[in-house]
Amino acid sequence: MTTDFAVHAASPDDGEVVGEIHVASWRAAYAGFFSPDFFDEALRRRRTRWHGVLTEQTGNTLLLGAQDGRQLAFSYFGPEPSEPDSVEIFGFYGHPDGWGSGIAKALMTASLTAIRATGARRIHLWTLRDTPRSRRFYAKHGFTESGVVRDFDYGDGNPLQQVQYELILH
Repeated sequence: MTTDFAVHAASPDDGEVVGEIHVASWRAAYAGFFSPDFFDEALRRRRTRWHGVLTEQTGNTLLLGAQDGRQLAFSYFGPEPSEPDSVEIFGFYGHPDGWGSGIAKALMTASLTAIRATGARRIHLWTLRDTPRSRRFYAKHGFTESGVVRDFDYGDGNPLQQVQYELILH
């Protein structure tokens, strides 16, 4: 059986599916980092925020990746105002139903192609220090640790360490 991957730009009508992907990914990867009450509220915010994001004209891009017609992953990126010629990937999430299928690889390839087309010379992103799956994924796609680490508070008063990854484009 052949798997069919497709990537396309999200539209304002895609807010619900993006929220579903975000929640499923967070539930699978981040539940152990937060108290249950805070986590439930964080999931609710992630489920509903994408309608507004997709209707704003920010200059950012959200790409959706589908496997056999089912949307299972998204990449959200845009220019980094404080760093000319640099793009930040603000979010890269995959529904656990697609983990290991190749959909994330297809989406990352499409995202990197779109970012290169902007003329950017550098891409960076942040990921939690204690998420080895995401860190391996980014390394597999050419990203390296920049050496910058920060504490990031998601709103519960318990900062978590994030590691910055970068990819220098030629």
